[in-house]
Amino acid sequence: MKIFIPKETHHAETRVAIIPVDVAKLVKKGASITVETGIGEKAGYLDQEYIEAGATLTRDRDVAYGDAELVLRISKPEKADMEKFQKGVIHISYLDPYNEQELIDELAVAGTSAISLEMIPRTTVAQKMDALSSQASIAGYNAVIIAAQQLQKLLPMMMTPAGTISPSRVFVIGAGVAGLQAIATAKRLGARVEAFDTRPVVEEQVKSLGAKFVKVDLGETGQTKDGYAKALTPEQIKKQQEAMAKHCALSDIVITTAQLFGRKAPVIITEEMVKQMKPGSIIVDMAVESGGNVEKSKPGETVDINGVKVLGIENLAGHAAFHASQMLSSNFFNLLDDNWDDEKKSFILNQEEEIIKGCLITHGGEIVNEAIKKFRAGGK
Repeated sequence: MKIFIPKETHHAETRVAIIPVDVAKLVKKGASITVETGIGEKAGYLDQEYIEAGATLTRDRDVAYGDAELVLRISKPEKADMEKFQKGVIHISYLDPYNEQELIDELAVAGTSAISLEMIPRTTVAQKMDALSSQASIAGYNAVIIAAQQLQKLLPMMMTPAGTISPSRVFVIGAGVAGLQAIATAKRLGARVEAFDTRPVVEEQVKSLGAKFVKVDLGETGQTKDGYAKALTPEQIKKQQEAMAKHCALSDIVITTAQLFGRKAPVIITEEMVKQMKPGSIIVDMAVESGGNVEKSKPGETVDINGVKVLGIENLAGHAAFHASQMLSSNFFNLLDDNWDDEKKSFILNQEEEIIKGCLITHGGEIVNEAIKKFRAGGK
């Protein structure tokens, strides 16, 4: 099977979909791998390493697209690239299928079999392929590290000749994969950590990491079958904001991680709440690329509100591109490996298989994913 991995073109993307060690594994399985020259340079992987792993380098991505039977990449495909695809090509990447409806329609019309990384089922079997979780973990770590660099304070308590320095206070809103990693990182750095989540079920996990769990009575809340927090009502959001305000005001660093898959992120920190915080405090809005948890936050920018820095960092996982790529590459490889036919030396799309059924969006000229079809028909 001919597989092509192009160089990422998004301005904030530093990661690579496949690293040399996994290229070698695919070549051993009989795949023919072509990668674009310079593909791994931002993540610390050299062209020579890809050559030694058995890949062929190319500078002509248009020809490589037209020749490929399977394309692996991180970002959504551009229209100009899609025009080069051969009919029936398998394309695997992030697709944001709930919001990118025009793109999905174009992929269907083109006859592309498109797999969305976001739609891989969150099951025990699929855990090794779960790119959302692997990258969220790195993003949570980086959020704390970057915030600590921006903060004009030390994080741990220190005994000094000038007296005792109190530990900085970190407040993490949302205790999913990213939030839990942020909590663990802040604790390792010696900060005093508090965390909040709408799902009471995560309280034990938060406490196990040494943080204090902030309880707010919001009435009935919960999580979806995939482990995501359910959307709150306007009344619940207002009640949450009122409770959050006092904890934000006491904090030196606030990290927000609240995202709703397929929908705009909820605003949980208003401008007025930010103004109540101490000048010099830092907020990292980890949801800035999907709408933002903080009022006035902007992707790729630092917004100053009364001396409080609101960081809207793009591609947080990509700030540790070497290891982010390592983990993402493993996710890609495991997806291919679990659906690889050794005799045909090819990736097989078995639409009856649970994982493929969950993440295959378009195939045979139409949208085949049941969740996406239901959403388009007005369901949820």
